[in-house]
Order: sequence, then C-alpha cells, then structure tokens
Amino acid sequence: MTFASKKLHELAEVFSGYAFKSKDLGEEGLPVVKIKNVNDKIVSKQCDQFLPNNLVTERLKKYLLQKEDILVAMTGQGSLGRIGKMINQKGQYIVNQRVGIVRSKVEDDSVAEYLFSVLALDEFEQQLYSLGAGAGQPNVSAVDIGNLDIPYPDKSSRKFISKARANYDNLIENNNRRIAILEDMAQSLYREWFVNFRYPNHEDNLEADGKPKLIDSPLGQIPEGWEVKSAAEAITINPKTKLVKDGEKPFVGMSGLSEGSMVIGDIIEKTGNSGAKFINRDTLFARITPCLQNGKTGYVQFLTPEQPVGFGSTEFIVLRESEYLSSEFIYLLSRSNNFREHAIQSMTGATGRQRVHNDCFASCYLPVPPKELMKEFTELVKPMFKSIFNLSKRNENLKQQRDMLLPKLISGQIEL
Repeated sequence: MTFASKKLHELAEVFSGYAFKSKDLGEEGLPVVKIKNVNDKIVSKQCDQFLPNNLVTERLKKYLLQKEDILVAMTGQGSLGRIGKMINQKGQYIVNQRVGIVRSKVEDDSVAEYLFSVLALDEFEQQLYSLGAGAGQPNVSAVDIGNLDIPYPDKSSRKFISKARANYDNLIENNNRRIAILEDMAQSLYREWFVNFRYPNHEDNLEADGKPKLIDSPLGQIPEGWEVKSAAEAITINPKTKLVKDGEKPFVGMSGLSEGSMVIGDIIEKTGNSGAKFINRDTLFARITPCLQNGKTGYVQFLTPEQPVGFGSTEFIVLRESEYLSSEFIYLLSRSNNFREHAIQSMTGATGRQRVHNDCFASCYLPVPPKELMKEFTELVKPMFKSIFNLSKRNENLKQQRDMLLPKLISGQIEL
C-alpha cells in the first residue's frame, strides 16, 4: 500500500525568519531562535541574543514562534536540513533569518503534528541537505522546502502516525529532563564544595568566632589543608594515547559535543587515527571559536573493552584525571565559568578561527582539595554520571526504534 502525496506548500506556509540587524539585538527582550538552536529534532530554548520588546512591531509578529511551528536550518555545512520543534514552549520566541518556518495552513491539528513526523525523518533531512549541497556555503530556499513531496494518508492514519512519534518523543524528553536534573545536581554539589567551600564537616574547620578557617593563597583565601596548583599540574592534558591506524574505531566530531550536557552523540565508526585520542572518563573540551564560547564539552563513557580507545576532532583538548583530581571533578570544572573564561581569554589566531593553546593551563590556578575530600566527592557524583549515560543509551534505543518504525508507517509498508 502506498499513500497519495502533496507538495509541502499545499499544506503549510513556508518562509524564512526575519533578517534582524545586529545593532537591534541585545541581552534583554524576546529570545531570538537561530540555526544553532535547531538540532536533534528539537528547538533549544537556550538563546544568546534578544530583541527588545519595544522593537516588536505588528510586521514582526509573523515571525513569533507558534506552538505547532516546525523549524528548518536553511544554511550551513553540517547544519543545513536539520529539523526541530520546540517542546513545552513557554513564553514567546522570535525566529531569525536562515531558519525556515513551516506553519500548517490546514485547519486540523493532526496535519501539523503529522508534518513534523514526516519532516523529522532522517531521509527528509538528508533530502534537504542534498538540495543545497555543492556550494561553498550550502543553503536552501523556502521555495525548495515547500516543493518537497509529502506522503499524505487519510486523517486516521495521520493521527496514528503522529501519536506513535509523540509517544517516543515524550519518553525521550522525559529522559532528557532527568539527565538535565542529574547534571544540575552534580554541578550544584561541585559549586557548594569547591567554590563556596561548604563541603561536609566544613564546620569542623572553624575559627573561634565561627568563621571558616581559611589561609591566604594566590587565589585569595582557601580552606586550610588545600593547595593551589596550576591546571597543567593538576590535570593530565592531551595525554599520549596509542591507537592503531588499521580498522574502524569510534570517532567523535565536533557535532558530537553538546553545549549543555556531558552526553556525546553522533558517534561513528571510522578508519585512521588522526586527531584527539581518548579513553573512558576523559573530558573532551572544544578549543576553537565559537564552539568553546558556546559550551561544547563532553564526558566519555561509551567505549567498550573491545574498543577501549576512540579518536575525534583535532579541535578537542583531552582532559584526563590525575593523582590530584578525579575525572568527574575535571568535567564539572571544565563547565565552570572561571575555567572557560581563562581558556577563552587565551585564544589566538585569525578572527573566526581562534584557538586555545595548551600552555594557557600553566597560568590557570585551582584550589585543590585534600585527597580524602576528592574521593568522597567522586563517590557521591559517580553514580549520577553513570545514570546519565544509561539514560542516554536508553534514548538512543528509543530513537532507533522510532526511526525504524515511522518510515514504514509513513510509506504504507505497515498497514494501519
């Protein structure tokens, strides 16, 4: 059985976001959704620029993100064709240029839901990418997107397909929320213990007046018994790790690192060994602009005894545990503002291609706690890291099941 098809523009209005002037964007107002927000079938709510509310004219209201809108990345190597939808949208967002908006014009909610089920298939993302590939800066137009052929079954079939996708997506989103909560808990513990110095039994180390017993250091006052060391001393940076050239091994490109989570995605099998080499429990830290500023960082947990070493982008700095700091501590440190800001300030090179140099870590100083305290912290957060990995694996399985089932439903291979 096969379904009839329609052109996307018959079912939806397709247009690009608004071309804002840089001078109009600031740090307050409506969040502006850009291409980087559209990834992995969702639209991230983490926006770095805002349109002041007093500039939102009647003409711009068309570009306000609506609940059922589907967004398409219309340009960029590695981003063109990505599809996303914002989950649990609260508040208003406005869409920037080169992000396509697909807005159903059929008075039937099932159509909007169904269109997302179709467009979010990998084959449609690849089709969009192929339409714009070949140019130095690949891109597609709203007309290109609107001319896509969309399989179009009857209403009951559309609802069934949409419901199937929604069930999978809800399970994945629930797991993502749990991952975010666990990461936030680990970050909160890190800040409480090692930034605010309110670690367990810290009250045992008090002066007669009840204030913490602190000593002077190059970093200011730190708890008695702690040391100051440079990151170059306290962290094993870009350690030599052997990896043979022959055969396929796990490879992670820059796209595999998240801007807000330790979870690493887009892992492929690849021959060769050129690039950063890493093992489980290493932190992968982006060294190039704008990836570093955007927060791209990952924590390796996916390697197996059969493949204990992986490799990745030459633009990764590998941070490995040492006798002073555990791998969990190092990952959380790498997410801290002070550590990242020091790395960013050290960047050199041409505009748009600036990089961190390893020697910057010799001038980045850290308060290093006693080994007993480090061990206690690690034992507390290690199960959180493991749970995050297990949840991410569960999500990968759910995505595989979803992406095997939906094309068969949409093509009519499975009768409804």
